Amino acid sequence: MRVSVIIPVFNKAAYITRALDSIANQTFEDFEVVVVDDGSTDDSGVRASAHPDTRIRVLSQANAGPGAARNRGIAEARGELLAFLDADDEWLPEYLADGIRTFDQQGEIAAATCGYIEFPRGLSTEPMWRKRGIVAGVQQVLPEMSPVLFSHMLAYMSSWSTLARSNVVRKYGGFYEKDCRFGEDSILWLKLLLNERIHFRFEPLACFHREASALSGNYESARPVEPFLTHPAEVASVCPVRLLPLLRAAYAVRACKTATMLGYWGQWRDARSLLHTFVTWRDWCLPYFTTALVASTPIGGAMARIIRRTQ
Repeated sequence: MRVSVIIPVFNKAAYITRALDSIANQTFEDFEVVVVDDGSTDDSGVRASAHPDTRIRVLSQANAGPGAARNRGIAEARGELLAFLDADDEWLPEYLADGIRTFDQQGEIAAATCGYIEFPRGLSTEPMWRKRGIVAGVQQVLPEMSPVLFSHMLAYMSSWSTLARSNVVRKYGGFYEKDCRFGEDSILWLKLLLNERIHFRFEPLACFHREASALSGNYESARPVEPFLTHPAEVASVCPVRLLPLLRAAYAVRACKTATMLGYWGQWRDARSLLHTFVTWRDWCLPYFTTALVASTPIGGAMARIIRRTQ
């Protein structure tokens, strides 16, 4: 079998049929679908089981988070390639076919990631990513790469728009799952970026429904800190020595941005702790450096409180 499609689902009864329909309508047909019902309290699993496509099988487990659910699917998968779709998103009909062609044409790549249309706006995000420096084609991370560009490459790789070789995903331990409900895929994609060749393309073949996602919509409080910042050794342990300085700088980039977010929500002590762990004065030229410094002080916390009240 060429592809195993893995869908973790938790209380997405309103959207799971749409996701499964988009898979059933793929022009490429040599695939299986493994739906992992991660302890849903609605009828997500029932609706998935009722789908008429016989390539779909549904597994159930106690709620353990999206990383654990994807890893359960990986353990059951029989495909040479793995594709991941969130239960509230969907693919255009050529998504799998285009990805398969990429693997067939590009040789020894570990993963292929594509562009996407973001809803509810219904617009391709290609202009934004081009502006951020993403380049189409096979990419190999080098020591001299800008840490900002490296961070953008990581942000571009989303589970629902990335196909990967199953043996490579298993080699790097799959998705992070230690009590993690946010950013569980980032550690895996970091490991692949640092060690493997990745193909980037801009064709918008996936649909990301921000309005349907509880984890990527508008927050009313600080979002969780990315697991590669709470457990940085997880990635560093498999990082080639020559790329360790780049990884450190990329951690600093994300730490500055995350500290700014924490400070905005009044968690200036957490912001300060993050900066002390990852950021030095050598990083003064990084984006968000100045705002992160302000956000990590009592004065910054007071300013953020005033700003939130006026919005």
